[in-house]
Formats: sequence, structure tokens, C-alpha cells
Amino acid sequence: MINIYTDGAASGNPGPGGYGVILRAGEHYKELSGGFRLTTNNRMELLAVIEGLKALKNPSQVTIYSDSKYVVDSVEKKWVFGWVQKGFKDKKNKDLWLLFLAQYKIHQIKFIWIKGHNNHPENERCDVLAVAASKNKQSLAIDTFFETENAKSSLF
Repeated sequence: MINIYTDGAASGNPGPGGYGVILRAGEHYKELSGGFRLTTNNRMELLAVIEGLKALKNPSQVTIYSDSKYVVDSVEKKWVFGWVQKGFKDKKNKDLWLLFLAQYKIHQIKFIWIKGHNNHPENERCDVLAVAASKNKQSLAIDTFFETENAKSSLF
């Protein structure tokens, strides 16, 4: 059994953003984080989950703890599967949802929603990782899909 704790952050929405992840399995512990120059909070929340799952070397039973209702409800209430059937019509973050679904097929995943900023140690640590990554201006990556899609929608 592997536990993954996740959080995302964005300063402005959109704005600079980051994600933080903790993976825990028995004695094993790993932290991941990354930042982007222009993104949204929801994208970072979802990307945290994806990066956590991508870090697993083998198909696993996974419990993901997230303070994002957007992510947890989309999966646990099966909304994302309806979005797939409708080709993600009028839905955001299709690129990330497709990456998530590729990982979802590999692992047995259960989500647990936790209240954010409520003194949950792993959630608080993930928040610190996400915010720090979003503020590290020297290493902010480009969220290419997001920036390209925003550029398209602002043309008209």
C-alpha cells in the first residue's frame, strides 16, 4: 500500500504555480515538487497527483490524499469518465486529465479528501513544497499546453 499526499498552489489564477507531493510506503519516503511560470491552482492540484503516480515503479494499490475537491470529486464521483465520453466538451485541463487517466489504468487508486490548511502534517508539507516551487523564479517551467490554450482563447 502506497500513500500519496498532494497539494497545488498558484499565486494569482492564473499566475506562477507549483505542486508538492509526498510518497510514503512503509519506511520509504520521497518528496517531489515543481513550478510553472503561468498556470492555475486546479492544474497544479491535478499535476501533483499525476507526478506522484508517475513516480511509482510498479502497478500499486494507492491511496491519494488531496485537499482539492476538484480532483477528488472528479474521480470519486466519476465525472471525469463522463467528460471522456463527451470529448471533454467545455471542460478545462483535458491534457492533464488524459495523463491522469493513463496512470489510473495502471494502479488501483482510492482518493481521500482532506481539509486544507487544517494542520494535517503531510498536507501542510505539500503546501510548503508547492508554494516554494511556485516562487523559485530561476526554475519555473513553461506550462506549454496552458499557455498555448490561453493564447488561442485571447485572440478572439
